[in-house]
Amino acid sequence: MTNSTLPNEQLGVFLPGNSTAILREYPIPSPGPKQILLEVGASGICGSDIGYIYRGYKTHKGLDDQPAYRGVISGHEPSGTIIAVGSEADYFSIGDRVIIYHIVGCGECRNCRAGYYISCSNTTKRAAYGWQRDGGHAKYLLAEESSAILLPEELTLIDGSLIACGFGTAWEGLRRSNLNGADTLLVIGLGPVGLATAMIGRALGARKIVGVEKSVERIQFVSGLDLLDEVIELSDSSLEEILSATGGDGCTVSVDCSGSQAGRSLTIEGTSEWGRVSLLGEGGELTTEVSDLLLHKNLTINASWVTSLQGMEDLAKLLASKKMHPEIIVSNRYSLADCNEAYKVAASAASGKVIILPNL
Repeated sequence: MTNSTLPNEQLGVFLPGNSTAILREYPIPSPGPKQILLEVGASGICGSDIGYIYRGYKTHKGLDDQPAYRGVISGHEPSGTIIAVGSEADYFSIGDRVIIYHIVGCGECRNCRAGYYISCSNTTKRAAYGWQRDGGHAKYLLAEESSAILLPEELTLIDGSLIACGFGTAWEGLRRSNLNGADTLLVIGLGPVGLATAMIGRALGARKIVGVEKSVERIQFVSGLDLLDEVIELSDSSLEEILSATGGDGCTVSVDCSGSQAGRSLTIEGTSEWGRVSLLGEGGELTTEVSDLLLHKNLTINASWVTSLQGMEDLAKLLASKKMHPEIIVSNRYSLADCNEAYKVAASAASGKVIILPNL
């Protein structure tokens, strides 16, 4: 397929910032040097889309108080099939299925050279798909070849879209915690990132995985996935239940995916002596007693944002080798025409992951 066989415009999802999602017409560009054009197979809705764009436009550090969203096609979790390549794009070919790393960096700063485009220090060149440049909530997506990762043939396009952000986030937190087969894993908050953490924990061989969640609907959804050994409903007795499930010790690796003060406190309290804690949930604050909970337990605490380009590639290969499919955590699938309902469900804390399938 070439651009000459495509229409000039397509419908893409626009977020007005008033808790709605609508379709607008956008041009379908031709790939320039070192660019590729994808037919999007799947594109997820991320919690950051809800927090920074859907309910109202917000900014973040480095944007000089400009809104982070620039009126582009939304969606920063896409995967798809390459249908056209530009000049000098010589790594991928037409027909390749790829995951798109959701940030394009300058390629020159220290973070970019390490593959962490998410932390690109050049704010004039850094651009996120779905935020500052067109994203995946449309049938076609123009991407930089440098931001694409080959999707292993064992994985589906929906698997790829989940790896593009949430699973990459979980992977980085577990990678830094050095999780291995000798560890027990505690996951606080069983939304999409929490479920990703549990699945990757399985792939890395954690000998027991315990999850804590406050939503009854999510607990019911999780119970059918076989990702955790024990699921605890958040209550005043949650810490006692965590300790009981681990012989009184707590878990050796604990990950907060809730982004809440209560969740972070329980994460630290539920970690064993000499344990490692990863903080992944966005927003809020961390307040803790230091001596008994941190110093005397000899805890290691790390915090991470999103993995690197290379890390995402390693994760895709790991999941493929283990025959694990992120797609199982998807609870709701929508067409482009139903984008408003898709975002509404995502904003109301769906039981699992919400995705948009442009060809549905």
